[in-house]
Amino acid sequence: MQEATVRRKKPLGQAIADNWQLYVLLLIPVVLTFVYKYIPMYGIQIAFRDYKAQRGIWGSKWVGFEWFERFFTAPTCARMIKNTILLSFYSLLWSFPIPIILSLAINQLRFPRYKRVVQTVLYAPHFISTMVICGMIRIFLSPTGGLVNLLFGTSIDFMTESTAFRTIYIASGIWQDAGWGCIIYLATLANVDTSLYEAAKVDGASVFQRIRNIDLPALLPMAILNLIMAAGSLMNVGFEKVWLLQTDLNKATSDVIAVYVYQQGIENAKYSYSTAVGLFNTAVNLILLFVVNKIASKASDVEFV
Repeated sequence: MQEATVRRKKPLGQAIADNWQLYVLLLIPVVLTFVYKYIPMYGIQIAFRDYKAQRGIWGSKWVGFEWFERFFTAPTCARMIKNTILLSFYSLLWSFPIPIILSLAINQLRFPRYKRVVQTVLYAPHFISTMVICGMIRIFLSPTGGLVNLLFGTSIDFMTESTAFRTIYIASGIWQDAGWGCIIYLATLANVDTSLYEAAKVDGASVFQRIRNIDLPALLPMAILNLIMAAGSLMNVGFEKVWLLQTDLNKATSDVIAVYVYQQGIENAKYSYSTAVGLFNTAVNLILLFVVNKIASKASDVEFV
């Protein structure tokens, strides 16, 4: 019987020397991440100080949780938290399944040229800037000559209706990003073994049976991963769109934490206060990320983070 040869593990220094080109390429994103993501965390401490620019961070007075207490006792605090959670939750609820449905539908197309045209049309809105999107929304919903009012024969100013803001925000978000979001699911479906489809056809499986038993199980791990990532940013409502669509008459539903942080930090120069509010928002996102990850890992027996 021939003795099995034992392969000795190379020392770390030798492994780095043999593959130094790969480590140099890896060093670039590591350095950029450290410089732009970790070093700025040094400034988080101004959330616990009465920050004065002329005194600097260390020279400013330490006030502990004073700014957090001021935020939680503000008259609009409950409304902002509620609006942020509801707007994010409804966006996730309605927009999350749409890319999956689109990818399943596109995957059933059998004419390559038509399939490419459909994909291009669906991807195009993603490349339109948020400012242009908001301008288009205001034009379409204008009470004088807007497309929606012309179709329904009305003259409603939807931008001043607080009850319509969430619908406008979510519907425009689906139109803009659903096509782009289905790319990753289409790539997953492209890796499915075609012999599974052929065997299912031989067994007499219908289109919906093939989708239910082949496509959906293949998409499940990626869908869970995307759900975890989306839940980790649940409190991060798109600031630009809310800011551009917000009016004094729809603030009952459009007043969110992201806009409040901008107003307090940039417009009113309350740097410590706005940092405290933003830190609270980030902490909630972090908690949600771990909670959803635990729930998803128990459902799929796979932990992604």
